[in-house]
Amino acid sequence: MWATLIFSGTAALFLAMTLAALWHLRWVRRLPALETFAPPDRSASSAEERVRCSVVIAARDEEARIEGTIRHLLAQRGVEAEFIVVDDRSTDRTGEILRRLAKEDARVQVKRVEVLPEGWLGKCHACHIGAGAATGDWILFTDADCWLKPDVIARALRLAEREGADHVTLSPGTVVESLGARAWHLLFLTSLLNWFSGVNRDRPKAYLGIGAFNLVRAAAYRQCGGYEALRLTVVDDVKLGLLLRRAGKRTRAFLGVDDVECHWGTTVWSMIKIMEKNYFAALDYRHWLALTGSVFVILIFAILVVGLITGTAAGLVAAFSPLSIILPSAILARRLGWSWPCAVFVPFMFPVFLYALLNSTFVALRQGGIRWRDTFYSLETLRAGNVR
Repeated sequence: MWATLIFSGTAALFLAMTLAALWHLRWVRRLPALETFAPPDRSASSAEERVRCSVVIAARDEEARIEGTIRHLLAQRGVEAEFIVVDDRSTDRTGEILRRLAKEDARVQVKRVEVLPEGWLGKCHACHIGAGAATGDWILFTDADCWLKPDVIARALRLAEREGADHVTLSPGTVVESLGARAWHLLFLTSLLNWFSGVNRDRPKAYLGIGAFNLVRAAAYRQCGGYEALRLTVVDDVKLGLLLRRAGKRTRAFLGVDDVECHWGTTVWSMIKIMEKNYFAALDYRHWLALTGSVFVILIFAILVVGLITGTAAGLVAAFSPLSIILPSAILARRLGWSWPCAVFVPFMFPVFLYALLNSTFVALRQGGIRWRDTFYSLETLRAGNVR
């Protein structure tokens, strides 16, 4: 009897996860096309023509993609923009490329950081420097390897105007070929569906921010404290959304797909390495929470295996219940422009996610901190400066 109850509870857990994902998917969409918005008022000077956006990029050793990133930005249409690139102590040709592009187009400003001040993460400091030089009504924080579609900033600004939002964020689109990498990204996005849904429904405690595309009204950014408040926060993009929510600002979130194409996590192993500094930080460096969560997930996996071995009806239902997550994953795959078969592999990514969490926790605890952009930060320092 106890075994049947345990198996039934496990199956119910995965069914609840699937139903919740399907519910949240109702509010997870792509950024609307430009033609879906009402045309701007052309009498006198329109609001669109008056809006100015400052694009801020924190770049370090990005010679492989930085020129493509800037040229995609220079091709933006429907918005007046300036592009502030902060070269954060690069040791490759990044600075040389940026200086050449600045000579070609006066809209490009290059700022160089030679020494990182005490009490700052490199990226956060670079974003702070860039935002301090911004003159726009809006500030877009994006990554140095992200290539934006020519109309995506204009569309995001129109959306913000229509929705009365102070913050628009987009998930990064990635170019991946393997089914495993696509399955990882599908499970990663599935884990964020309630975050997307929460901000798009204006839930009181919901917040989200994504570094690939964090567009924020300049006045709202300064009011909430900006990167001055985030100077020692590893998951700075997400926590910027938290600061904005605490300041009473409205966020809208969308799937980036090809609107924001990033060279990010093209293999499962690269995703594990990328998340090495992030997952433990996302738990606010609470090792007890990482341990408790990991033990719970391992117990669930054990129940699935035992259920398969027993061969009972309840055991088999439990063993195969994780397959239910394929349905919302397939819907999400279609919205990303991927074929649905990659969703079949999503349930098999659960152990990989667990490993990524354990790896992130173990590495940070073993080192006593994290190393980011060739600078080491102790856990004591990170915990003291973290925004929670």
